[in-house]
Amino acid sequence: MKNVVLIGFMGTGKTSVGRLLASRLGCAFHDLDHKIEERCGMSIPAMFREHGEPYFRAREKEAVRAAAGRTNLVIATGGGTVKDAENVAMLQRSGILVALTADVDTILQRTAARGTRPVLDHADAGDRRAAVTKLLEVRRPLYEDADITVDTGGRSPLEVAEHIMQALRIWRK
Repeated sequence: MKNVVLIGFMGTGKTSVGRLLASRLGCAFHDLDHKIEERCGMSIPAMFREHGEPYFRAREKEAVRAAAGRTNLVIATGGGTVKDAENVAMLQRSGILVALTADVDTILQRTAARGTRPVLDHADAGDRRAAVTKLLEVRRPLYEDADITVDTGGRSPLEVAEHIMQALRIWRK
């Protein structure tokens, strides 16, 4: 089975939906950020602090390559994974891209904790709403090439997983 690759902005539910979806599909769940942290022996915020974003993005590309070389996975990507066209190409070859979306208010609610999202924390400068809005504007076109798009706002992770399963049935026909 082809991989199911969850892409989308931070706070759209890729990890929580991914776990449920993998369980429902009988696949392994593969969280790219978690795999990167395991491999490097440090958290992503620590990587950004100690080595910078380019170091993290290089580790991310390695993790994408490894995941794209496998099958029967539900892969949860980081919000910025799609900034690299090579990452997108690798993921598209091995899987079905599912973009999870949410409105700014939902994202703000889900990303309120500071210190866990280095790109957003860096862009924040005291106005989280402006930072989310600006980052979303830049990244939204990168998510539009997905095979399936699901709005997660106002839905539980289970509802989103079920919706994706229905969409996958239609998409695969």
